[in-house]
Order: sequence, then structure tokens, then C-alpha cells
Amino acid sequence: MTENDPHAHDSAAGRQNPGAQPGTEGQAAWSQPTAPGASPAPAPASGEQPTYGEQAQQQNPGYATANPWSAQGAQTGPMGYNNPYPPTGGTTQQQYAAPGTYSVPPAPAPKKSGPGKLLAGVAAIALVIGGVAGGTVGYLTGGSSGPSVNALDQPKPAQQTGNAPSGSIESVAQKLSPSVVELQVSGRTAAGEGSGFVLSTDGYILTNNHVVEVAANGGQIQAVFQDGKKAAASVVGRDPTTDIAVVKVNNVSGLTPVELGRSDDLRVGQPVVAIGSPFELSGTVTSGIVSSLHRPVQAGGDETDQTTVMDAIQTDAAINPGNSGGPLANMNGQVIGINSAIYSPNSGQGGASQGGNVGIGFAIPIDQARRTANDIIKTGHATQTFIGAKVADAPQGGAQLGDITPGSPAEKAGLKAGDIVTKIDDRTIDSADTLIAAVRTRAPDEKATFTLSDGRTVQVTLGGQPVPAN
Repeated sequence: MTENDPHAHDSAAGRQNPGAQPGTEGQAAWSQPTAPGASPAPAPASGEQPTYGEQAQQQNPGYATANPWSAQGAQTGPMGYNNPYPPTGGTTQQQYAAPGTYSVPPAPAPKKSGPGKLLAGVAAIALVIGGVAGGTVGYLTGGSSGPSVNALDQPKPAQQTGNAPSGSIESVAQKLSPSVVELQVSGRTAAGEGSGFVLSTDGYILTNNHVVEVAANGGQIQAVFQDGKKAAASVVGRDPTTDIAVVKVNNVSGLTPVELGRSDDLRVGQPVVAIGSPFELSGTVTSGIVSSLHRPVQAGGDETDQTTVMDAIQTDAAINPGNSGGPLANMNGQVIGINSAIYSPNSGQGGASQGGNVGIGFAIPIDQARRTANDIIKTGHATQTFIGAKVADAPQGGAQLGDITPGSPAEKAGLKAGDIVTKIDDRTIDSADTLIAAVRTRAPDEKATFTLSDGRTVQVTLGGQPVPAN
């Protein structure tokens, strides 16, 4: 696709903007922050969109505030929003908001009616026991003459030996941790950090685009490995539309690559493990489950305002600022996703966005990331899957097509402006974002059957186009 409605909603999260006008696929408008003093919103407001945590906040009025969807950065910015890359002209130490204070309600006062009878009953029972078991009562009140037992005097238990049980969180951590790196990134006006994981022994590392984009043009990237060793790295290529990037560490060998799994057979409820560097705490391991699949998440855009829509894996594994770019793995230690974003609801005075995990995180499926990484390593740029049509939310549900690009896959298939797509193969299409996510997760030249609102079906051969380098 080439066009997308900037107000397209995340259907799975219940956001709807039926009055949105058709826009440009890949074009997204930044959400405006809640004004100071506004009432807090307990749930996502209409039109609220996800964004990236490591997303750089440049000294550009159009990007002065962070979006409430964030998996990176806890620097407090204007109006209380997270600003992961503080405008500095250099590197600035991150600052974090003070933790909240919770009061404990007083315990209820005991009722005065009843205890007199209860105490009398207890006294009567005690007298009976005392009469027949006076020796026992004397032992309890007079103390024991036997030796005391002190836990401090006990010997230590035997030291743990052997390997971690197969399929345990411990075994996944042991397998993956040597392959996970912290990426410290700085640009001309911003700095931050995120995560990545090793693809090859000679230093290719997969991460998020929003982790490294501030260093794409003359910035610096430093990879910090599990053993504390550091090495300079550079951007090989990146794709803002899928939030995927590949960097190469210089002058290294013998690194430990991860084992890539597959994401097309994941099941809701299966356990997963996330590893990364939340709040610069490198090598942090958390666990959870796959909470949902095929979650269309519009997570903002890059500096050219190019929309990024993920067909995301949703998880409740704790993902915090700094986890972005790190692996989400199954219990065999195979990487099945790239941690990329979290949902941070507005809270507190002025609608300030929470900066940490609330149990709703999103990862890019590894099947899509594998294909994009291969393109980047082999050609230096990513290839985007598209149909060549503007798209917007249809008021009655589905994705309504707008202008059709001449010679595009959509035109060749016979699609027309005004057509409303309701299904792609067996997947229901309930919004523009869902259609974009469904297309981008597929490979170029793949055939897909589009079902329209009038009952017609159209077979489309998906196209591929290079993502412009920037």
C-alpha cells in the first residue's frame, strides 16, 4: 500500500474515528498531548495511537511531545510526557519520575458486642483444660528446658548443580542472554539506549528502527555485550514502515547468534520470555504469555511522519523503556518476535503518560523481521509489500480504498476507488490499520484474495517496492 488514514484506529483496542478522511498509507499525524490540568483518562481516548519508546524527540515543534504508546525512554518531557531522547546537543543522563505513593486504609475497629460472651467461653474452656492438663499448661508458660534451634546455625544446602530444566525460563535465559546486547545511541541532538540481538558470528545485530534512527546520519552506536565488552557499530539499513533495522558491529568475530523460531504458528496463552535492557539494566529477563495475535498497532512514525503499522504479537511479559529491539522468545529459546512498543495510558494531573509496563506490550513477528533483515543485509535496503491504494476506515466497518496508483497491484487486480475490503483470505478486515498490517506482514509477489463489502472477491498479487533510504 502507499496510502493510509492518519486517524486510522486500532480496531482491537476499540479506537474508532468514523469521520476520518482518507489519507496516505505511511503518513501519520502525531497526537496532541492533553493540556495541563486536564482530567486524567482511565482508558485510551478516541484516536489515541501507539508510539515508540526510543523515538527521538528532536528540537522540532512537530515532535515536541511523546505519544502514549512507548517502549523506550523515561525522560520527562513537556507536559509530563516521556522524552526518551532529551534535546541536548549532546548526551543527557536520563531522569525518571519518582514512584507513586500508596496509602494503606486503616483496619476496621472491632465490634464491642459479643466479645464478652466469647471471652467467657474461652475462659471456661481454659479452666477445663487447666483442670485436666495442668502439666501441659505449665510447660507452655514456664518455658522448655530443651535446646533451642537457630536457622543461622544450620549448614548451607548443597550447591545447585546440573543444567537448567529444559523448557524453563532459566534455560531460555541461559541460552539467549549471551546473544542480547545493549545499544547505546547518540545523535546530534539526542541520545538514548535500547536492545538488540546477534544474527551472525561476524556482528550483524537486529533491532528496532526507532532505537537507532537518531544515529542514522552521522551519529554513534555502541554495542555492550553480556560480558561487558563494548564495540562500535553502524547502521546497515532500516525500515521505518516496519520499525526494523540491522546494525553491524565492527571488528568482532565469534559472537553467539540467536536461534530464530517462527511466528505463524503461535498460540494465545503460550509462555514467552523477554530479554533486554530496561532503564539501562542490561540482561534483564521477564516472562509472560502471548496475550493476543495479529494486533494491528499504529505506533507513530519517523521524522518524515511515515506511518508504522505492526501486525503485532501482544504479550504481558514485562517490557519497559530500553527493552525495545530485544528478543521475545518461546520456551525453546527461539526468538519469535522483536519487542517494540508498550501501551502507556494517560494518568495523573495533566494526562501525563505512564512510563513503564502495564502488562500490554507489542512485538514484531519474527517471520516479517526475518524477511526484512535478509533484504537489508543482502541489498542495503528493505522491501515494502504494498497494493498501491489510499485507504481509510469505512464508516460501516472495513477499509475503504481511495485513489488507486496507475499500474499498481490494486489496479491490475481491478480494485476501484470506493471499494470496501472486509476480508483478506480468512482474516477479517475491520479498519484501515488492519488492512495495512495484513498486507505488510506478507511477502511481495504473494497472492491474496480480497473480499469486498458487496460480496465480490478479487485476487491480488502483492507488490514490492524499496523503502527509501534516509
